[in-house]
Parts: sequence; C-alpha cells; structure tokens
Amino acid sequence: MDFEYGHRKEKMGLEKQIIEDKIEIVGEHKAINVRTATIIKEDGVELSKSFARHVLGCVITTKNDDDSWTHTDTDVSGESEEVQAIAAAVWTDAVKAAARTANEAAGI
Repeated sequence: MDFEYGHRKEKMGLEKQIIEDKIEIVGEHKAINVRTATIIKEDGVELSKSFARHVLGCVITTKNDDDSWTHTDTDVSGESEEVQAIAAAVWTDAVKAAARTANEAAGI
C-alpha cells in the first residue's frame, strides 16, 4: 500500500499470518480442539487478530437404514503435522472402540 506525504511516498507493509495457536485434547474420547488465529500486521505491529475453531473426534459414526452402524476413523491428513501427531498418539484402538460404543448408545 502506498501513501503519499508531501512529496514522498512511504510503503506500508501489511502481513497476514495464520497460526494454530491452541490445540487441546478434551474428554474421554480425546476430541482434539484446534484454534486458529489470523493476525494482520502493519510494519510488524499487530492491527487485528481473529479466531476460528474446529473439533476433531476420533471416529465418525453413521446409522444405516438397516439399523447397523458404520464407523470410520477420522481422516486428519489435511491437518497440520502437529495435529496429526497428536491424533496418532491419543486416538488409540481402545479410545476409538469406546467412542464407537458411546456413539451407538447415544444413537448418533
């Protein structure tokens, strides 16, 4: 962005930075809460910060028309390497089995 003051022009450097600033593991079935911060800076000075969140459960459960259940492990391939590593560490077979049982009991 150019601004003209008198006879000189000054460049204002705008920068947009997106970072995962908080990753939490929550509950018995180890849901992963990811908070992403979008930071706007001008010449290194923060002008604004906004947040977005998303939650990842270890399994996706679907009840079929015949009253059977389909359980699919959550695909985290589109997540950051850090989130992928956390999922691999906390989403054990026992945690996923417990989540499948709880989802069926809740009728999800």
